[in-house]
Amino acid sequence: MSSQQKPPVSARTQHISNGIATAHPITVARAAGAYLWDDQGKKYLDFVGGIGVLNVGHNHPRVVEAVRKQLDTFSHICFQVAAYDQYIDLAAQLNQMVGGAEHYKSVFLTTGAEAVENAIKIARAHTNRPGVIAFRGGFHGRTLMGMSLTGMSQPYRQNFGPLAPDIYHIPYPNEYRGVSTEKALVALQEVFDTQIAADRVAAIIIEPVQGDGGFIAAPAEFMRALRKKTEELGIMLICDEIQTGFGRTGKLFGFQHSGIQPDLVTVAKSLAGGLPISGVVGRAELMDAPLPGGLGGTYGGNPLGCAAALEVIKIFESENLVERSRAIGEQLLAGFEVLESRFKSIGHVRTIGAMAAVEFVTDRTSKEPDAAIAQRVIDAAREEGLLVIKCGVYRNVVRFICPLVISEQDVAEALGMFERALVAVKA
Repeated sequence: MSSQQKPPVSARTQHISNGIATAHPITVARAAGAYLWDDQGKKYLDFVGGIGVLNVGHNHPRVVEAVRKQLDTFSHICFQVAAYDQYIDLAAQLNQMVGGAEHYKSVFLTTGAEAVENAIKIARAHTNRPGVIAFRGGFHGRTLMGMSLTGMSQPYRQNFGPLAPDIYHIPYPNEYRGVSTEKALVALQEVFDTQIAADRVAAIIIEPVQGDGGFIAAPAEFMRALRKKTEELGIMLICDEIQTGFGRTGKLFGFQHSGIQPDLVTVAKSLAGGLPISGVVGRAELMDAPLPGGLGGTYGGNPLGCAAALEVIKIFESENLVERSRAIGEQLLAGFEVLESRFKSIGHVRTIGAMAAVEFVTDRTSKEPDAAIAQRVIDAAREEGLLVIKCGVYRNVVRFICPLVISEQDVAEALGMFERALVAVKA
């Protein structure tokens, strides 16, 4: 770079829309496993993982090799033009992983938002009903339907309306914020009583653990009650497993913690170890409701993504990553509880598997969210060499999304970095 050229951050400001935010003012040069390095050579422990995409870590050698091998045959076909084994094999495996002995089918797309959009289309096609119920604090993407389903006004909705019609929101159970299972179920009934009759509702979509909403797990009793209610009313239950899927919660899928069986499941993020692919997996009779041509997408189920995903599934089995997720969560929770006892700005700590978060408040009695200190902690952690990001409706939650291949020693080092960040900002 000549002395007259602008540095990368300035170039980013000049050439990239302000509408896309970047959490950390660094430029990445390379990455491997649980680490990445910036263009200045500084090394970071990555507890963001591409926002939950890299459960098998950066550049897992087996994923890299699978993609390289696929490149030698073909990189793109488009399944609407001609079939290929990689797409079919991946569907067969996911159908069994989600549906067990029941007959499930799959369709592959490119992004999580596309998966959500198509899950809604499938539910509407099957039920011939228009309504969809989602949850406050939920996140389902940035497309029109995804944004409409998302239960947060900022930064996602801004002045982008009008939103998609026939979408209704109810509170998500969150004991820390005073929303019990009972209150959430009462709110659901109120929607049926006052806004849309149950026989006009096609689907209820829920994250078993809210991701961007703050890493809040729905109680098992709520999930079971919701499943019972939807079955009684002929409403399709969609579990959005885009962030919770593939071992993040200590089970392969988040819905498995409550022992329910959803009608449709959306998958993406860690499905393919960093390659863009998403999907909808659902009961066969639902998946066959749209007429031929109603589903698809040019890049959906790209052969490179399918090849990567097939290898990711093998890695999960051979490296016991679901079990590793639970161990990571236990280690993080033990560390968080020690920090919670020392730093008064920590209002609540929570983990489910390796889906871990620390919520910051101005004081523990009022529980008033403190987004400012959360941001200062994130910035201080980066200086220590730890990358984390925020979440929550109030943006006062710091989330930890490390690759599941991370070592026990590296988790301990990350906790030490986080502690030093808390000290630095006088949390």
